[in-house]
Amino acid sequence: TASLGDQKWADVFKDDQLQSLISKAIQGNYDVRIAATRILEAEQQVTITRADQYPTVSGGFGGSAQRAARAGVIPAYSFAAGQLTVSGAWNPDFWGRYRNATDAARANLLAAGWAKQEVLSTLVASVATGYFDLRELDLEREISMSAVKSRQESLDLTHVRETHGLASLLDVRQAEQLVQAAATQIPDLDRRIEQQENALSTLLGENPRAIVRGMKLVDQLQPPEVPAGIPSSLLERRPDVREVEEQMVAAGAELNIARAALLPSFSLTGSTGLQSSALNSILDPGAVIVNVTAALVQPIFNAGKLKAQVRLVEAQQQELVLTYRKTILNALQSVSDSLAAYRKSREFRVEQSKLADAARDAARLSNLRYNGGETDYLEVLTNETNALSAELGLAQARRNELLSLVQLYQSLGGGWQE
Repeated sequence: TASLGDQKWADVFKDDQLQSLISKAIQGNYDVRIAATRILEAEQQVTITRADQYPTVSGGFGGSAQRAARAGVIPAYSFAAGQLTVSGAWNPDFWGRYRNATDAARANLLAAGWAKQEVLSTLVASVATGYFDLRELDLEREISMSAVKSRQESLDLTHVRETHGLASLLDVRQAEQLVQAAATQIPDLDRRIEQQENALSTLLGENPRAIVRGMKLVDQLQPPEVPAGIPSSLLERRPDVREVEEQMVAAGAELNIARAALLPSFSLTGSTGLQSSALNSILDPGAVIVNVTAALVQPIFNAGKLKAQVRLVEAQQQELVLTYRKTILNALQSVSDSLAAYRKSREFRVEQSKLADAARDAARLSNLRYNGGETDYLEVLTNETNALSAELGLAQARRNELLSLVQLYQSLGGGWQE
């Protein structure tokens, strides 16, 4: 069964405006740019480390000249000398020390790449979460504004009834409470909306600004069923698992480096060149000089430093093994938690929708009963309050259902696929 984690984020989130925000975030987010720079750093580290496997060659030229005038019995003279040299050095990699260092650098490069993918996955989830939070706040504001309008109409009607002696002043005050209860939520919602826009702007790598909206919260599309995929596929997709895998590869290579330090090291250096006391004869065959040196070094006493280094790397490798196992368990727990959250948040949203329908109808009926003189305004007050609370709860339930989808998508290793 195809897994949700295999899908590209543009196939999971259908809102065009949300897709635009995610694209901008991928291009401008500073965490992504920092992760990309770390990949460049790791690439150069591979080149630097790999260079130790090859000989180094350098060349040089030196010359001097001196001329002196006659001084007493010492005749005038002139002197010139030159030297042209080429030197090289090479440490043969008998024990694979430099080769393992290159392998470790390459593994660290791959780990940096997976670290970037993890940043991308987190970023996509963060932008989607922030966007759905914003649309939920918009819906809450819309509900509150609609409640203020309808309650104001009810208050005006109650004023008319009170004027004609059909309602008491208490009814008017209770109607005013309903209006103010809805109206007081709007300023706080405006504050939260602006702060949410600022948070999204930061994710985009931009200065705080207004965010263009797309589909309403109630119109957001989502798959009716979410296949999770088998655990093996999950572990292949999750960037955090792959990053730790590459770190384990690097640790294995570093352990080989530490062990190689206990063995003898061999170095070979040599130089050749031309040397003459006269610059015009520096190219004569007799001016050739050659120097070759070989050295074999075996560590004898270092107060246990090298052996301790081996044990240190072994402990670090074991730590990575435990970290790897922990990462796998966390990944499986995250998927299980997200699946449970998605199923139950959907069930909760269905029940909350029924509750909101019942509360709206109860508020409608209580208003009809009050206008017909069959009940007092306290019943209207109670049912209107319950209806608004149920409407706001339904908006939050819709958001939570969408957020559980985002969390499940991220848990399954989705979000970094281009």
